[in-house]
Amino acid sequence: MKFLVLFFLLSVQQFLYNEIQAQGSENILIQFSGITITGDSLNPVPFTKIFIKATKKGTTSDVYGYFSIVAHKKDTILFNALGFKPASFVIPDSITKNRYSLIQLMTSDTITLSAAFIFPWPTLDDFKRAFLNLKIPDDDLEIARKNMAEEQLRAAVENYPMDAQMNYNNYIENTTSKLYYFGQTQPIAIFNPFAWAQFIKAWKEGKFKRKKDQNQN
Repeated sequence: MKFLVLFFLLSVQQFLYNEIQAQGSENILIQFSGITITGDSLNPVPFTKIFIKATKKGTTSDVYGYFSIVAHKKDTILFNALGFKPASFVIPDSITKNRYSLIQLMTSDTITLSAAFIFPWPTLDDFKRAFLNLKIPDDDLEIARKNMAEEQLRAAVENYPMDAQMNYNNYIENTTSKLYYFGQTQPIAIFNPFAWAQFIKAWKEGKFKRKKDQNQN
C-alpha cells in the first residue's frame, strides 16, 4: 500500500514538473522576424501591419518588407496590407532557439467597383429632356449655314493664299520652263490648246465674272 502511495506521489510530482517546464518554455520570448513579399512576383510588400492577435501589439514592415517583433510560442501573428488579403501565422512550439524567421507571402486582393455615370442633371430622363428641348439661337445657326454654303467654300478656296510648298512648286515649274526653252523662242500661249481649254473652263464656271465683281466692289 505504501508503495502505491509513493508511486502516485512520484507520478504527480513528475507531471507537475513537466507542466511547469512546458509553461516556462512557452513564456520564453521569441525574436520573430522576416519579410513580406507578393505571392506572384516576389516583390516586397512595404508598410504591412504585423501584430499579435492576443495582445494586439505589433509593428510595421519597412519599404523592403522587413519586420521584427517580440512574441511567444503559439502566438498567432496577423498580417494586413492595403490591396492584399489578410494572412496569419502561428509560431510553432517546437522551436528550440529564441528567434524565428519567416517569409510571408501576400496574395493580391482585387476589388471590382461598379460603374458610375455622372450627369449634369439629377436623372438621365432630365438630361434627355433638356437635350431634346435645346434650342440653337437663330443667329448662330444662320452664320453656320452661310459658312458651309458651297459658293462661300469655293470663294474661300480660290482666295486662299499659297503656302510654302505651293510657292516652291511654282518656282520650280517656272525655272524648269525657262531652262527648257533656254536659247530659243518660247511658245506663245495663244497657240496652246491646253491653255484654251483652261480658259474655256474658267469662263463657263464664271470665274472672270466673279473677279470683275470683286474689283468693282
